[in-house]
Formats: sequence, C-alpha cells, structure tokens
Amino acid sequence: MKFDVVVVGAGPAGLCFARSLRDSGLSVAVVEKQPLEAIADPAFDGREIALTHASRRILEGLGLWQAFDPDDISDLRDARISDGDSAHALQISARDGRSEKLGWLVPNHVIRRAAWQAVSTQDNVELVAGCGVQAVAEGGDGVTVSLEDGRHLSARLLVAADSRFSQLRRMLGVGARSRDHGVRMMVCRFRHTRPHGHVAWEWFDYGHTLALLPLNGNLSSAVLTLSPAEMERTQGMDDVALAADLQRRMRGRLGEVTMTGSRHVYPLVSVYADSFVARRAALIGDAAVGMHPVTAHGFNLGLQGQERLAGAVLAAHRSGADIGADAVLARYHRQHHAAALPIYAATRTVLRLYNDEHRVARVLRRATLRVANRVAPFRRAIAAHLTQA
Repeated sequence: MKFDVVVVGAGPAGLCFARSLRDSGLSVAVVEKQPLEAIADPAFDGREIALTHASRRILEGLGLWQAFDPDDISDLRDARISDGDSAHALQISARDGRSEKLGWLVPNHVIRRAAWQAVSTQDNVELVAGCGVQAVAEGGDGVTVSLEDGRHLSARLLVAADSRFSQLRRMLGVGARSRDHGVRMMVCRFRHTRPHGHVAWEWFDYGHTLALLPLNGNLSSAVLTLSPAEMERTQGMDDVALAADLQRRMRGRLGEVTMTGSRHVYPLVSVYADSFVARRAALIGDAAVGMHPVTAHGFNLGLQGQERLAGAVLAAHRSGADIGADAVLARYHRQHHAAALPIYAATRTVLRLYNDEHRVARVLRRATLRVANRVAPFRRAIAAHLTQA
C-alpha cells in the first residue's frame, strides 16, 4: 500500500494535518490504533480547549469552526491569576489586546468529531483504524510502516501524531525530555449561582492548583490539580461533597456549587522532543511538544505545528521537490522549535515558581503578580499574543 504521506495518530493534530493537505493531490493514510467508532464519535473527556484567535483562523481555514454547534462555543473575555488568598491578582483583559474576546472555549471531543467529519470526506485520505504500528524502516527515497496485522504501508513522509507518549517517536530513535509532575488533574463541570462573566480564573493555592473555565450560562469547568493521594481521596467524594469542596477552594466566589456530568482524571506529564524531525519523518502535536495545561498553550501550539509542517510540505510539492527531503523537514523544525521553546520554557518557569511552597517563593510570586498587574505593557503583550490572528 503506497502513499505520499502516512500519519500515525487520528487525534486533532493528525487529522488537522491530513485536512491541511486536501486538494493537494498527495495521497494520505491515517493510522489509528483506536476503532473507527471512537474516532468518528469521540466520547466526552471533560477537557475544554482554550482557543486563541490564531487557532480560530486555522480551524476556519480547515472548515472545522463552521461545523461547531454555537452552543458548544463559550467566549473567553478576561483571565485572572491569583495566589492563595492574596487580594492581588494579575488581570488580563480582552481590551488590553484591543478585542472583545481573549479567545474561546470548545470541548475537546467536539473538535475531534469535527476534524474527523471534515477528513472523512476527502478523496485523498484513507483511514486505517483499529491497528497499531509494529515497526518502521527508512530506506532510500521512502519509509515503510509495518502494522500489527501484517500490512505494510510505504510513504515518502511519515508523520508522528500519536500523543506525548508516542511509540512512533521511540521507533524513529528520537529522544525527549519528559517530566512527570507527580500530580493528577481532575476536570469536571459544575453549575453555580453567581455569574462568571466569562472570566477564566487560575488559583495557585497551597497544595493544589484550581482553574475555572467559564462555559455558557452559569456553568463552568473546574481543572483541579492535586497530589496522587489527595486526588484519590477527592475522587472518592460523592457529588455533594465534591461540590462543597470546590466551593471552599473557590472561597465562595461563584456562590453555591452543584456538580453536573462526569469526572475525568489525568496524569500530568510534559514532553519536549529532542528533535521534531528524523529521516523522512516529522513529529507534530503532543508527540513533538506535550505542554503542561497551566498556560493553555498545548492545543494551540499543536495546531500551529501542523500548519507549519503542511506549509513546508505543500511548498515542496508545488515546486516538484521531494516532500520528505531533509531540507524540507529542517525548515519545519527550525520554525516550530523557534515558536515552541520560549513557550515551553516560560511554562516551566511558572510551574517552578508557583509550585514552590517555601515562604520566600510565596512572597516572590505574590510580588510578581502585583507588579505585573501594574505594568500595562506587559498585560497588553499577553493579550496581543492571544488575540493575534
């Protein structure tokens, strides 16, 4: 089975990359270990994705944004970052970026479903579902992918989009700096009696971190980060006890809380690949950079990465060049590394400062938030980054 491109991983990054190659004349195979039903109709996983203006532009260009139900799109107008019970918070307003919104929130499963629906209509894409990759061999002008069912796929370019725990990355011999943060993240929805004003909150409290993501109506998503032992205790709470616990952690800012829907718990591991390319192969999405969710950049960075790779591949294809050539992939690596490394490093710095429970660190982070909130150019720079299309 011969293709121009083989993509391993039918998550948002892999599917969006395949979508970016529509009408190109390039044949694409998308390999996914999950069954077709899980790709076509993904289950709700609790995750709400904060999308920037640049991400909306990309999704509109791919025809995905138009497929979202308007009720699934929640405005994100402002953001506040607080430390413990301090009265001082860093407030980032959409007005700082000269816009009405900082961004939007869309459920992860809604994005995945729209991506599959768009790709499934493409004549140049073939989905190989329910089967994983067993081995990879590079040679000459192509690469051969051996599947677990005995089939073999050959391509000029292989793309790894199979999560931050990428098996394909290992098969390609690409190392990664991986950090297990030693905590667990719970995401769940809740209703509250006071309006949220479409403001996102991030509380760096002592012993835990709590983020509030405002959804339509008096509905929000909580992102609670705890130690494994504390998370096990919290998971054992019934809905009434968990609602009371969240209300206490939020210090009653949203009034009375009532849980709604399911809970989902994930380990927090961040990853940065040593290289975003190998011989005739490229890494995108979490396989390249798996971000900690504290700065909400992971999904947006993944979208930008697939766009950069698609741009390099399409430019080579139009000029008659080899789409898997070292020079083509090096262009993608340089561009994405230059964009990703500062964000990854800044996120690590924030985590080190705000997860440090020592008294000096507490004083420093409160002072940092207080000073940052008073520096208008700093706030405008953050807002401009989020609102720039």
